[in-house]
Amino acid sequence: MALLEIKKAGDPVLKEVCAPVEKIDRRLRRLLDDMAETMYASEGVGIAAPQVGKLLRAVVIDVGEKRYDLINPVITEKEGTAVDTEGCLSVPEMYGEVERAETVKVEFLNRFGKKHVLEADGLLARCVQHELDHLDGRLFIDIAKNLHKGEKKK
Repeated sequence: MALLEIKKAGDPVLKEVCAPVEKIDRRLRRLLDDMAETMYASEGVGIAAPQVGKLLRAVVIDVGEKRYDLINPVITEKEGTAVDTEGCLSVPEMYGEVERAETVKVEFLNRFGKKHVLEADGLLARCVQHELDHLDGRLFIDIAKNLHKGEKKK
């Protein structure tokens, strides 16, 4: 596995819409593993392929429960709303309040091409929505309120 360069806000790749993954193979699984290693080394809870310069619909998430590799994810249901503070590996030391759905249902392929459905709430639901925004060229700073630099406010 390898640490990858995390693209920062202002890099044009972060504003692109990602293409669906057409082929799930050893190369893609290596990318997912490298993304996970990069995420863990950066103390993040999620990372999307465009954040490492790959315009693919793939994300890795681990909020402490287990690691999820989501390929071609699609949110099929949203419920409720919640506002919380978010940050991003691509926007270091910036935080802001973002309104997101409280619960989501997401359909995706796993790293072996098997279809799954994940029902998520709390931090996991927030992370899913944040990472899927990356796949459509959106950063949290595009929708956040009360942006501030420094430590995450409790």
